[in-house]
Amino acid sequence: MDADFNRPVCKMKKLWATVAERVTAKLRELGDDVTVKAHECDSKWRNMMSTYRKNAERAKRRGAQIVHWEFFQAMHDVLGKAADDSDEQRNGQLSKKLATVMASKKFTPILPTPPLPPTPSPSPAPSRPPQDVLQLYLELQERKMDLWTQQKDLEERKIEAINNLARAISSLAAERSSHSVTGDSG
Repeated sequence: MDADFNRPVCKMKKLWATVAERVTAKLRELGDDVTVKAHECDSKWRNMMSTYRKNAERAKRRGAQIVHWEFFQAMHDVLGKAADDSDEQRNGQLSKKLATVMASKKFTPILPTPPLPPTPSPSPAPSRPPQDVLQLYLELQERKMDLWTQQKDLEERKIEAINNLARAISSLAAERSSHSVTGDSG
C-alpha cells in the first residue's frame, strides 16, 4: 500500500483501517482469534520505522554486525535500497521477507501489565540482552500511545458532553424566556 500512503492527499485512518483488517484476517487464517486496531498498526509501523532508522544509522557508523534487531535485515533489504526500485518490487519484497520472519513469531496483543507484588528484600536485577530491553521499551511506548489515545477519546467525549449540556441549558433558557413572555401577556 506504499503508493496509497505516499499520495499527497490521503485518508490515513482509512488506510490503517484497511491494514488492520488485512492483518486481522491473516492472523485468523493462522488460527489466532485476535482483532487488530488501526491505531495499533499505525503505532507499530511508526515504532518499527523508528527502530529501523536507529539501527540503520548504527550500522553505518559501527558496522552491520553490531545490529541485533531480528527484523533489521528484512526491512533493510527493502528500505535500504536505492530510490530507483519500483514501489511494487519494494512492497513485494517487504511483504515476503517480513512474512517469513514474522511467521515464526506468535502475535500477542499488548495487555495492561499487572502490578508486581513488593519484594521483601532487594535482589539484583537479572541482566537482559540489549534486544530484550529494546523490545520492552517499544512495548512500553506502544502502551503509552494506547493510553494517550484512550485519554484523547475520553477528553473528546467530555467536550461533547459539555457541549450537549450547554445546548440543553440554552434550550431551557430559551423555553423559559418564551414561557415568561407568554405568561406576562396572558
